[in-house]
Amino acid sequence: MLSILFYLFATVAVFSAFYVTKSRNPINSALWLVTTFICLAVLYITLDAPFMAAIQIMVYAGAIMVLIVFVIMLLNLGTAVKKRYTHALAWGAGLSVVMLFVTNTFIRRGVPTGKVGDVTTQTIHNYGHTELIGKAMFTDFLLPFEIASILLLVAIVGAVVLSKREV
Repeated sequence: MLSILFYLFATVAVFSAFYVTKSRNPINSALWLVTTFICLAVLYITLDAPFMAAIQIMVYAGAIMVLIVFVIMLLNLGTAVKKRYTHALAWGAGLSVVMLFVTNTFIRRGVPTGKVGDVTTQTIHNYGHTELIGKAMFTDFLLPFEIASILLLVAIVGAVVLSKREV
């Protein structure tokens, strides 16, 4: 039953991602993108990763989509000239087929590394995803986490400075 649900939502995610690029109206495209994000969250749930599903909904389907809709509204993209270029669609489809073939070849011929980590399925069920991610983030990966937070702080300060009219 779980595999049927997985394949159903994977199919819906692929079709909604296709309609993100196919839709002529930017708002409709954004709504298809929300559908894709929600389907990906359901896929995370079927893969037994509820923390990633919650992050997918909160960050991508929530915050990022609000930013995208604000940009669409501010740029007034709904009244732009809608000219279709069929040669770009053909090149994109051809490139997609080639990438699908290459990815399939790498997956089928690939050899798993055989490495086994400390975290097993039983450990995940005993402690939970969030606690394990938090422990890894604040013990093993503390320095990269702090570097990323400093870079985000610099980006925020830079955005504030650039948005001010008088410095």
